[in-house]
Amino acid sequence: MKLAKLSLAAIVVAGLASSSFAESTTLADAFKNGKVNGELRAWYFNRDNGTATENIFNTGVDLTYVTDSLYGLSLGLTMQSNYSPFANNAEKTMYTSDMYGSGAVLSEAYIQYQIGKTTAKVGRQYIATPLVNGSGSRMIKEAFEGAVIVNTDIPSTTLFGGYADKFQGRTTNIDKTLTDKTASDIGEFKKTAVFYGAGTTAGSNVFGFDGAYTMGAINNSISNLTLTAQYLYVNDVSKLDGTVLGDANGFYGEGNYVLPLSNMKVILDAGYRGSRTTSVLDTAHLEGDMFQARVGFKELAGFGASFAYSTVSSDQSVLLGAGNGPTTYTAPLIKAAEVTSGANTDAYKVEATYDFSKVGVVGLKVLGQYVYVDQDAVTGTVFNGVAAKTKNKFWEGQVSYDIPNLKGLTLSLEYENATKEVANADVDSNEMRFRANYKF
Repeated sequence: MKLAKLSLAAIVVAGLASSSFAESTTLADAFKNGKVNGELRAWYFNRDNGTATENIFNTGVDLTYVTDSLYGLSLGLTMQSNYSPFANNAEKTMYTSDMYGSGAVLSEAYIQYQIGKTTAKVGRQYIATPLVNGSGSRMIKEAFEGAVIVNTDIPSTTLFGGYADKFQGRTTNIDKTLTDKTASDIGEFKKTAVFYGAGTTAGSNVFGFDGAYTMGAINNSISNLTLTAQYLYVNDVSKLDGTVLGDANGFYGEGNYVLPLSNMKVILDAGYRGSRTTSVLDTAHLEGDMFQARVGFKELAGFGASFAYSTVSSDQSVLLGAGNGPTTYTAPLIKAAEVTSGANTDAYKVEATYDFSKVGVVGLKVLGQYVYVDQDAVTGTVFNGVAAKTKNKFWEGQVSYDIPNLKGLTLSLEYENATKEVANADVDSNEMRFRANYKF
């Protein structure tokens, strides 16, 4: 895991745009000239949730094959696998919805077509946009089944749109419906998806859906400024028993400005997230607005630092998008954005980074964060509503090392100490995550 974080606009382009291959002239050549890459993973997580402490060790292999282009057409396949060879029942139960799920899944199986400056991709695929984003923070990266189109004909502008009708979560127990929590397997493609944000227990909401549509634009016509906008519509959101609740809408807008100076770069970011619902969903109080801002600097003799703030409507929570990937400026490193999206929430984040390559240690980077989330009492809300003032404090750190003599091997360690205060009672929790990844 690298400490450097792309802007959401950059992630969109990287996640949706096609790779450039030399054009093959026969089908046999297209397959013969295809490219294979992969990753070997060994991860160890340890979690103390305040009532129990468990750990889990996972191993996995990811393999991706993409054919060469033939008349603009190409085929892409990605297989993910996950195994927890030493997990006992207590560990399986704690990690049942995110890390424990043995097996293999074909997460990408798509046809891609490129003509001019337009690329279309149809089938199973990873999607990384502000409102539709599959998280890769667990062994199994979330994926979607549908279609995505990207166009760059307009100068300095990327237009994108997409449709998804199925979602692949981290495990089969993502909806927590299994009676036996130790029986979870690897995630499958289903018409059930995570709609990320303020949930019933300050976590994600898992609903059925009948198609999700999105469109957006990224513009770089003003020097050093990137503007991003996106809209998401989710049709027939339903309970897991099939009861239709209504439709959901998501809105996103962001401006990222980078001011280059002689010895560093100053960053100024501002963003908006909002959600609107219909029918029965209206009573869930998910029609909130979030405003956020961030200021900082980077590349100052290897140092970087930032301060971020976000605030949410006093009586409405915000659904951040589809998948566990959508984030906020104030999201903690491990707990992530869910704690910042509840009604009547103000969040603050201070972050500092250092790249040791500036002192001759190539590949070594460190990050430290402090996050403070303050949610005042919210009367009558269903999702993430609290009867008393809630405070969350997070102290977090990350060390990442790309080993120079073993190209492709990255080691990373993350740690989070969290304190949740409700009605003057503190609940402490801790989590540590170690990852060893080898890309080839």
